[in-house]
Order: sequence, then C-alpha cells, then structure tokens
Amino acid sequence: MMGAPTPSAPANAAACAAPGSVCFVGLGNLPVLAREYSNHRAGGAELQQTLLARALARSGWRVSMVVADYGQPDGQEWDGIKTYKAYGPDEGLALVRFLHPRWTKLHAALRRADADIYYTSCAGGHLAQIALFARPRGRRIIFRIASDTDCDPRALLVRYWRDRMLYRWGLAHTDLLLAQTPSQQRALASNFGRDSRLAGSLLETSGRCPPRAQRDIDVLWVGNLRPLKRPHLFLDVASRLPRLSFHMIGGPMPGAARLYEQVRLRAAPLANVTFHGFVPQHQVGEYFERARLFVSTSEIEGFPNTYLQAWSRGTPVVAFLDPEGLLARNRLGARVSSVAELQAAVATLIQDSPKWEGASARARSYIAARADEATTLSAYTEALSGLLCASRVAGSSLGRKSWHISSPG
Repeated sequence: MMGAPTPSAPANAAACAAPGSVCFVGLGNLPVLAREYSNHRAGGAELQQTLLARALARSGWRVSMVVADYGQPDGQEWDGIKTYKAYGPDEGLALVRFLHPRWTKLHAALRRADADIYYTSCAGGHLAQIALFARPRGRRIIFRIASDTDCDPRALLVRYWRDRMLYRWGLAHTDLLLAQTPSQQRALASNFGRDSRLAGSLLETSGRCPPRAQRDIDVLWVGNLRPLKRPHLFLDVASRLPRLSFHMIGGPMPGAARLYEQVRLRAAPLANVTFHGFVPQHQVGEYFERARLFVSTSEIEGFPNTYLQAWSRGTPVVAFLDPEGLLARNRLGARVSSVAELQAAVATLIQDSPKWEGASARARSYIAARADEATTLSAYTEALSGLLCASRVAGSSLGRKSWHISSPG
C-alpha cells in the first residue's frame, strides 16, 4: 500500500520554523497574572504556569490563557498573554453545572483561544475535556505533573469518582507528559503506563537576601490550608518554642473550611504565632525575605515552589519532604521525620548563627547556579517545538493547509 507522500527537507524546515501558539488552561491563573485580581486564591501550579507563559511570550511564542471569570473583559491581555474567560468559580446550579456552564464555557474558551498546543496541569476532569476538544481538531495537549499525587491513582486529590475517571482517560490521550522529578517519571510509568519528559520549575525574580540580624520572623509557614499540608505540626512546634516568632500564611481550600477555622482558632492564643490567613501571591516574597527559616510540614508535594522562594532569598528550609534528596544533599536546611526532629532542627538553626549562615549561603549559591531562565526554559521550548513540528509535518503529508484543520469526516 502506498503511504502518504513525505514532505521534502526544506518543506519540513519551513513548517517547523514558523511561529506557534500555546494556550495555558489554568482557571486559577489570573490572580497570579494580574495583580488587580490577586485577592483570589492561587497556588504553586498557577505560579508555574504563569511564569512559563510569561517566559514563552518574551521569547516570541503567541501565548494565551483560559482562566476563570472574575468579571474581567474577555480577551484582555497582560504581559503579552491574551486571556479568555471560562466560567465563574461559583457559577451554575448544583448537579447540572458540570455540563453547563463548566463544560460548555470551557469548550467555548478553548475554541476562542484557537491555539496549536493546549497546556495544563493538576489532576482533574478538565484534562479529558481539553483532550475531547483538542484531539478531533488535530491540536496537541501537554500535561505537566503538579504534585506526586497526580502520579498515583490511589492518592489523587480529586473529589469525585467521575473526575478521577475523566483524568485517567485524559492522561491516556495526552500527547506529552512533563514530570518535575525522576520519581514522578517512575510513578507515571508504573501506575499509568505513560512515559514523560523532565521539565524543572521556573524561578521568580529573586528578592532581597537580608542578613540574619535584619530578619524579624524566626519561622515561616506558607501553604494552602488543606489536610495533607499538616499545619497543626507547625503549631505543635510553635507551642514548644515560645521564645521564637512563628508566622503562618494560608487561605482556606474548597472542602477544607473547617480545617482553616481550626488552625486559626488554635493559633489565636499562642502569643508567639501570627496567623495572616490568605496573602496575595505577589506579596508572599516579602515574608520569605523577613524569615530566618521556612518550615514545610507537607506529607506529599511535587517540587515545592516554596522551597525555591525561600532559597532565592537566602532562607534555609526545614521540611519533611526532600524531593530527590536535594535538601539534605546540598545542606540547604534540614530534613526531618518527626515533630521532635522539627523542633530540634528549628532551634539549632535559629540559635547557631554560623550554621544558619552556611545554609543561607548554600541556598543562594544553589539558586544562582540554576537562575539562568534560558536553560530551564529550553526543556519546555524543545517539548513545545517538537510537538508543533511533528504535527505540522504530519499535516503537510496529508495535504492539509494547516496541521490543525481536521480532515473531512
């Protein structure tokens, strides 16, 4: 049987050299992208999508985003990124809002974005919705792992069985998976039979690194208040070290409002604890600059953005999680496995000035060694360009004017 004609090398080169477009699908991205909407909750996945979108826009890609409807004009642009709004966080009636307005308005926003590649992250039913939109139109999909839980069907942070099944289907029909760490790659292969490529986290612009004596917060905790973050462990240590100042930053999560109230009420009588509640993403860096230590009590994460935010400001990290042994191997703080160890590590690093200075200096050096945006960005641009090139060449071989136009029927 005769196959489709193969395009000539010059035709392939021309197809691959033409500029492409990418749409980031992250309903919570707008509070990071636009400060006027920063009163809404956002997390690490939203920060990473926005940092990547800005970097790609600066490097010449046509970049758009599908975001939640917070009342902003549709099609408004920030930092060279055009936004299309889907639905409001609380829009629609229970039981039927899964289909309308959530599915219908997401589909409409994806259509208006009209991108070559759709990029999303975080486990959920939205991955299947994107795949069902993109695949019939020949568009490509990239999914980036946001947490280790995304790689394990038993640990998925997805509330409904329906959405867990949609996620599994979407994962199987995604063109390319990006993982943060080798352990995530292994888990994806073992649990879902999918290969993936490594793509590291991007860095925010580094803030100030004040000397130890100028920092007025001894210990800082930052995170969305949900059970797996285990904020009560931070308060356990704060109650045992009453001479140190502890600050907590974190807003309530859907379905975890009770935990938020429990933490707030428990922190209130502790004279050495300041509970800030929700703080906009663009203001959090100031607290890392003021802190002598950052503490993470999470039991599971991906590669925490908070670690990078701390190290970029010379703030050592004390944590239960140590992705790929990075924390212990580079002596950027301390890894612990119990509340007693957490208490001891905090007390030692706060009281031992030379030890703190050493950890702080190593943190700054680690960030300086990986601060070249072009190096980190290359993993993403290679992935995007590879998908785009393969798609355009395949489209050309079928005689289509443009790779993303569906074949008849």
